[in-house]
Amino acid sequence: MGVSLLLLVGFLTCPTVLLSAPTTSASKLKYLLEPPVYAEVVARRGENATLPCILKSKPDHYKVKWTKLEPGRVGPENLVIISNEHAFKRHGRLGPRASLRRAHNMDASLRLGPLRLRDGGRYRCELINDIEDESVVVTLRIEGVVFPYQSPKGRYRMNFREAEAACEEQDGVLATYEELYRAWTEGLDWCKAGWLQDGSVRYPIISPRPACGAQTGPGIRSYSPKDKDVDRFDAFCFTSLTAGSVFYIPGAFSLEEAGRACGRRAAELALVGQLYAAWRFRGYDRCDGGWLSDGSVRFPIGTPRGRCGGIPEPGVRSFGFPNQTSHLYGVYCYR
Repeated sequence: MGVSLLLLVGFLTCPTVLLSAPTTSASKLKYLLEPPVYAEVVARRGENATLPCILKSKPDHYKVKWTKLEPGRVGPENLVIISNEHAFKRHGRLGPRASLRRAHNMDASLRLGPLRLRDGGRYRCELINDIEDESVVVTLRIEGVVFPYQSPKGRYRMNFREAEAACEEQDGVLATYEELYRAWTEGLDWCKAGWLQDGSVRYPIISPRPACGAQTGPGIRSYSPKDKDVDRFDAFCFTSLTAGSVFYIPGAFSLEEAGRACGRRAAELALVGQLYAAWRFRGYDRCDGGWLSDGSVRFPIGTPRGRCGGIPEPGVRSFGFPNQTSHLYGVYCYR
């Protein structure tokens, strides 16, 4: 009847830090403190995060530079902030939301927020001393949910740019490989290939079966390199916590009528990413199909039960893209 996204609720519910291996040999660091305990920081969209960088001694003259590392980036490095002991200067698209924590006189930690979906990644804190430059790397992970997305026109209809735009239209961004991998470890099993942020095409399989690589074990299936302009697939999108709330209005609406019903409640038709975020982060559970802004009909299930999709795992069920005038459903709104 529908499709299911298997994603178990994660253990992290607030900004936190995880154990991680050191990023640089401690014997090479003279001025910076090696961050063996907190080399990964986890937070949600809209929150603030602090990426640690602590000096253990100070040279006579130095600067600290924070940069976001982006493999394959063309052009200048993605500089975030640069400072000396007394002042700092912001740079680039991240700069307006960046500052230094300065909890004490040896603290060069970066504060960033409110966080956006694309802020996740690796950041380098570099002490510049002209003679003995050194650095540490900290990873910022935005806690979120990956959801597969198919064009209303059908399966495998989007080139890379169209997939990128489709995710953004549904309150998300194209997922990274790391985000897809994490979703797979949490239960995502999907037998349709989709674009990822790096331009690769992959899909996650937990239970190998015919037409989904039955001869190989569970894992992330990868296609050969694809042409971003010519080749067409679905998309894997990534979203995180939203500031608003999703609610359901029962009824028998066409898509147009559903939009007006939301409007009467000072709300809008919910986006697909907003429904997934409500399910993932707020435990939203509703056994009623409802229109969403893209013309699809879906419903979120946290506790699987009879007559709620026929699938034993939690997820967001989909009825696809019914006729927008002749098929009548309730509606999911966002406010």
